[in-house]
Amino acid sequence: MSTPEMAHIHDFIGIGLGPFNLGLACLTEPIDELDGLFIESKPDFEWHSGMFLEGAHLQTPFMSDLVTLADPTSPYSFLNYLKEKGRLYSFYIRENFYPLRTEYNDYCRWAAAKLSSIRFSTTVTKVAYDERDELYTVHTDGGETFRSRRLVLGTGTPPYIPDSCQDLGGDFIHNSRYLQSKEALQRKKSITLVGSGQSAAEIYYDLLSEIDVHGYRLNWVTRSPRFFPLEYTKLTLEMTSPEYVDYFHALPEATRYRLESQQKNLFKGIDGELIDAIFDLLYQKNLGGPVQTRLLTNSALHTASYEHGTYTLGLRQEEQEKDFTIETEGLILATGYKYATPAFLEPVRDRIRWDGQGRFDVARNYSIDHTGRGIFLQNAGVHTHSITSPDLGMGAYRNAYIIGELLGSAYYPVEKTIAFQEFAV
Repeated sequence: MSTPEMAHIHDFIGIGLGPFNLGLACLTEPIDELDGLFIESKPDFEWHSGMFLEGAHLQTPFMSDLVTLADPTSPYSFLNYLKEKGRLYSFYIRENFYPLRTEYNDYCRWAAAKLSSIRFSTTVTKVAYDERDELYTVHTDGGETFRSRRLVLGTGTPPYIPDSCQDLGGDFIHNSRYLQSKEALQRKKSITLVGSGQSAAEIYYDLLSEIDVHGYRLNWVTRSPRFFPLEYTKLTLEMTSPEYVDYFHALPEATRYRLESQQKNLFKGIDGELIDAIFDLLYQKNLGGPVQTRLLTNSALHTASYEHGTYTLGLRQEEQEKDFTIETEGLILATGYKYATPAFLEPVRDRIRWDGQGRFDVARNYSIDHTGRGIFLQNAGVHTHSITSPDLGMGAYRNAYIIGELLGSAYYPVEKTIAFQEFAV
């Protein structure tokens, strides 16, 4: 039997509501020619709430909000949020371009609350394709079915747990749940943190700050040869440009995959000021004698076991090629996030392009289906669009590009050349 939802045909449906699809919702709201629907399983917008450490801020400036770099006049800008909240002058006097992480999340919740196109607490269970009507049908856990001409995937990247820690047992956590678990962790005699990105550094600084209050031993372990700073020089930032996307996307697949592994510190490194603050805190803490903390580089986690409340981590010092172990009661995996193809796409798998590594073959226009205009992807394209894929500052650019594809013509002007340097011969 037909339902009202089945009778209505949307121009596009966005599945998942992180910052990128939320930005798309904001930018399409004033466009009468586009009828979009956004479906999110969570009851409200929430972005990495387990990492709302005091003072933690974005690594991109406020202009990398949901809309500004596509439409500076949008009512959904971060500056308009500050004005409505009565904090615009305070932000101005603060003279810091980088919003606090909690502030950015509140800004996104503020924007989401203004939109009529979002359905929270709704989980997509299956996506199918109606060949006769040339429409996608989106099925949800509530038994509803929605129809649409296009899809925009924004399901994000789930926390990554290394194979050695799968089914490990105990109460180890991924850093995405740090704040909820902090109190229990600090009751343990020892805590080991694995990973070396920004989140790991923030957690280490937080735990080191209170190490003498609680008396735990604190280990920070990374397989990287050092604690890499985020490279944030201006000519490097030109790699988040349309020209670099054009250049990178046109490279052979093998070259792109090689560069993907080499460019991680361009978007996964630690803020340089935080690295210095960690050193200064270590110096300060050691004035009264050696602090019970170890920082171990070049140390890859190979095995892990759990017994009687203690984890035994099997590590290998990569440069020395020596194996060693660490025992710890608390274990935090700051091992990042890794994209997983949503199971709900299985019925339309044959409509999707795949590369030689089994990942989405993302076209320059961010489509992943064989028609080149049916399914678009937010994020999850580092292997095709380089460091611009997860970059908040390029979200508005990508959305302006996708909106042009949805409409068949440009609605928001899309810059084509902004870089001083030349990337291709």
